[in-house]
Amino acid sequence: MKTHIFSILMLITSITFSQETFTGMIMDKNNPKGNLGVMGANVWWLNTNVGTTTNEKGWFTLPYKEEYKKLVVSFVGYKTDTLEVKSLKPIHHFLTESAVLDEVTIEAKKQATQRSYLQTQNLVTINSEELLKAACCNLSESFETNPSIDVNFSDALTGTKQIKMLGLTSPYLLITQENIPSIRGASQAFGLTFTPGAWVESIQITKGAGSVVNGFESISGQINTELVKPSTDNKLFVNAYGSMGGRLELNTHINQKVNDKWHTGLYVHGNYRGSKFDRNKDGFLDNPLAKQINVLNRWQYTNAEKGWVSFLNVHYVNDNKQVGQLDFNPDIHRGSNSVWGSEIKTNRFETSAKVGYVFPDLPFQSMGFQAAYSNHKQDSYFGLRAYDIRHQSFYSNLLFNSIIGDTRHKFKTGINFTHDSYDEFVRTATSDNFNRNENSIGAFFEYAYDNSDDISITAGLRVDAHNLLGTFVTPRLHLRYNPWDKGVFRASIGRGKRSANIFAENQKLFASSRAHIINGAGGDIYGLNPEVAWNYGVSFLQGFNLFGKKGDITFDFYKTDFENQIVVDWENPQEVSFYNLNGKSVANSFQVELNQNIIPYFNTRFSYKYYDVTTDFASGNLSKSLLAKHRFFANISYETPKTLKQSNWKFDVTYNWIGEQRLPGSVAYTKPYDLINTQITRVFSNKFEVYFGGENITNHKQSNPILGSEDPFGANFDTTIVYAPIFGSNFYAGLRFKLD
Repeated sequence: MKTHIFSILMLITSITFSQETFTGMIMDKNNPKGNLGVMGANVWWLNTNVGTTTNEKGWFTLPYKEEYKKLVVSFVGYKTDTLEVKSLKPIHHFLTESAVLDEVTIEAKKQATQRSYLQTQNLVTINSEELLKAACCNLSESFETNPSIDVNFSDALTGTKQIKMLGLTSPYLLITQENIPSIRGASQAFGLTFTPGAWVESIQITKGAGSVVNGFESISGQINTELVKPSTDNKLFVNAYGSMGGRLELNTHINQKVNDKWHTGLYVHGNYRGSKFDRNKDGFLDNPLAKQINVLNRWQYTNAEKGWVSFLNVHYVNDNKQVGQLDFNPDIHRGSNSVWGSEIKTNRFETSAKVGYVFPDLPFQSMGFQAAYSNHKQDSYFGLRAYDIRHQSFYSNLLFNSIIGDTRHKFKTGINFTHDSYDEFVRTATSDNFNRNENSIGAFFEYAYDNSDDISITAGLRVDAHNLLGTFVTPRLHLRYNPWDKGVFRASIGRGKRSANIFAENQKLFASSRAHIINGAGGDIYGLNPEVAWNYGVSFLQGFNLFGKKGDITFDFYKTDFENQIVVDWENPQEVSFYNLNGKSVANSFQVELNQNIIPYFNTRFSYKYYDVTTDFASGNLSKSLLAKHRFFANISYETPKTLKQSNWKFDVTYNWIGEQRLPGSVAYTKPYDLINTQITRVFSNKFEVYFGGENITNHKQSNPILGSEDPFGANFDTTIVYAPIFGSNFYAGLRFKLD
C-alpha cells in the first residue's frame, strides 16, 4: 500500500504546467557566498506597469503578452539593463556593477529564526543571532529557544542533554555538519557536545523525510550545522563564560586572509568543571567533573571568477568526564565495590574536505565532492561495568547539479560511499566483543520542479548496496503549493533505514543494575535486523500582517510508521532487553507555532505540541515512557534601538510547560512542571558585549532522581529515570569581544 501511495505521488512530477508567463533568474557572479541569485532586483516590461521583484533565489515570474518585447532589470549599485525577449525560454542574466555609484550601504535586521515560503521542504533556519539568546555552550544546548526540538537530560549523572524531534530521539535524525553526516555511530551519546555554539553560523532543521542526496538513514528529519567561515568571521573573537554550576568556558577564533583566494581560521574551545555539587543530598554529584579541549583548523578557497570554492577542516577533541559518588577517587576506587564512580574518556579526530565548481557560463550547473574521515575512541566504565568503543568512519559523495530543458526543471545526481569499522567491548555480568565492518555504496537521482511562483516538487530515489543491510531502494517526495499570498501547503513522504548501535546509543543504561539482554533473531548486527520506517507529513504556513506588524502561524502533522524497530525495553526494572519489533510502533506529532512582531524590536513565539508515540512491547502496547504528550513553549525577546555608538540592551525569556510523562514499568505519571530561562545582554559596541542569565530560575528539581543511591552496587540502583532538572537553578555570565 505504501509503495502504491508513493507511486501515485511520483506521477505528479510528470505534469506539465503551461501558462502564459515569462520566467528568469537574475544573478551576480561576485557574490562571495556562492549564492548567485540576487534577491530584490526590479524586473518589468518596458513602457508598462507590469513588473515584479526577484525572490530570495533570484527568480522572477511575469505575465507575458506577444507585444512585450523588452525587459528592464535594475538593482541598486548595478547598471540598469534592457533585454530583448524573443521567446518564452527562461533567461539567466548577470548584473554589472555600476561605474558611477561607488558604495551603497544597506542595513537590515535579519530574522533570528526564518521559515521559508519558497523551499519545498519544511525548513527552519536558526542563525547566530538566535543562538546568542541562550548560553549556547555547545550544539546540544543550541535549541533552547526553538520549539521544533525538545531538549531533555539523558540521565542523572553526565549532565548530557538529549534532543528529540517528532517524538523520536536523535539517532532517528540525520545530523550533518555542512551536509556531511557527523553525529552517528559512536558519537551518538556525546557528539553534540563536541561542537561549541560559538563555532556555529546557522542551523537548518528539516522535518520529515530528508533528501536522498544525504543518505538513507534519515527517518524523522535532518539537522544541518553551518560553521562560521574564515572569510566572513571576525579576525579575532573571544567568548568567556562562567556559571554557578562550576562550569568555565573559553572560545577563541583567529582568522587570517592569506591572499585574495585563501582564508584560514583557528578555533579553540576549552571547558572545565571542577567543583562538586550535591544539592539533593543523595551522595552523588549533580553535575560531572569535566574538561574538554577542542581545536578546529579551517581553510577556505574561493575563486568566484572561475567558479571554484572549497573547504578543508581538521578537528580534534579530547573530552573527559567523571561522575558518581562525591568521595569517588578513580586512582583508589576504580574496579572496587566500595565507592561507585564512572569515567568517560573520549579522543576524536576528524578531517573533511569539500570542493565545489560552478560552471562560469552555466550558473545553474555545478559539481561537488565531499570526503570525511573520523577516528573516535571512547574508554569508559560505570561502576563495575565497562564499555569501550573504537569507530573509524569514511564518507565520500560525488554530486552533479544541472537542469532539464530550462531552470524550472533541475536535478541532482551522484554516488556516495561509506565505510564504518566498529570495535566494541562490553563488560556487564559477562564480557563480550562486538566487532563489525559496514560498507555501502549508493547512487541517487533527485528531480526538482519549481515554477518560482506557486508550485514546487522534489522527488528523489536512491539505491544502496550494503554488506549487512542488503540492497534496497529509498524513495523521498516533497510537495509545496502556494494557493495565495504567504500561504504555503507542504507534504512529504519518505522511507529511511538504519543499523542501530544499541550500546553507543543507550550508554546511560550502563549506569544501573539492569541486566542487558539481546533477543536476537539471526540478524547481522547484534543478531538484530535493521530499522526501517516510513515518514509522512503535512504542514501549512501562513504569513500575515497584524496592525502593520509581521507574523506567521504554522501547523504541522507528522507520522512515523516503523516496519521494524529495535525495541529498547526497560519496562522491567531489573533488565533492559533489545529485540526486533513484533507488531506496531508509531509516532504521531502535531505542532502549532505562532510568531508575531508586536512593536519594533519586540518579538514573540508561541508553540503547542502533542505527541502520541506507542510501541508493541513484549508486555503489550505502551506509550513511550519519559515523553510528555503535551508541551507548551513561549519565547519573548526585546532589544532597544542602537545608539550612534552601536550600543543597546537585549532581553530574552523562554518558558516551557512540560506535561505528565509515563514512568517506565508502570502506568504512573509524573506531574507537569514549568521551566523558565532568561538572559540579558548589554552591547557596548560592535566589538564588546557582556551577558548574564539564568536557567530554570524557578529552581524546579526532580526529587530522588537516582534510585537506590544508598546502595549503588545493589539490585535496585538506577540513574536513568530522569524527567526533570536535577541541579535546579543555574545562573551564568559571560563576555564577547571581537575585532573585524
